[in-house]
Amino acid sequence: MLFLVLFFFFPAATGAGFIARDITFENWAGPAKHQAVALRIGADHAVIYRCNIIGYQDTLYVHSNRQFFRECDIYGTVDFIFGNAAVVLQNCSIYARKPMDLQKNTITAQNRKDPNQNTGISIHASRVLATSDLQTTNGSIQTFLGRPWKLFSRTVYMMSYIGGHVHTRGWLEWNTTFALDTLYYGEYMNSGPGSGLGQRVKWPGYRVINSTAEANRFTVAEFIYGSSWLPSTGVSFLAGLNI
Repeated sequence: MLFLVLFFFFPAATGAGFIARDITFENWAGPAKHQAVALRIGADHAVIYRCNIIGYQDTLYVHSNRQFFRECDIYGTVDFIFGNAAVVLQNCSIYARKPMDLQKNTITAQNRKDPNQNTGISIHASRVLATSDLQTTNGSIQTFLGRPWKLFSRTVYMMSYIGGHVHTRGWLEWNTTFALDTLYYGEYMNSGPGSGLGQRVKWPGYRVINSTAEANRFTVAEFIYGSSWLPSTGVSFLAGLNI
């Protein structure tokens, strides 16, 4: 795997059909520098395959358009997968790290601003894990699946493994009651010690997805129309829900 070291500058892909394969993107700014993007993608039909994306706060900026991540390892702390693309992360490993003192980990911060936008973050057939330094905190640092950056924030976790480091509430408020009745946060057939639904948030916009038809809306085939453009990339993918 190639290794790309980044300090305070980060690559931003905007051309249609962008593909990155077997590369490590890392921002070395550290947690004390707060927002420090390692990779920003705004390209339509973008594919990120077998890459490492490493940082702390705001690691991966899925800025806009249709994107697909496959077999990637993504590391961060606060809002470390964020943006307003229509993006599917499939068969990826998503690692929460140890943040600064008094910080909470939030894996996603999706920023859909209008209910008519076909955007959101879909995490499918993936793994939500903790790095060894976070594990040594013995649960004193809270980790959440996401929080709403904008009013119509939309994120789903489907058929993924969720580690025990994820808080039983699952999701975190951005600011008191902001967006809690307009967001769309869903979970569908996840597994692992952090996947229990009994103590999840009771927000109007949160739902346990029980319908296969509803879950299918966030697959590669339906959410990013990937069956029409991913075959030409040579990257393997699951068009539907089945693993």
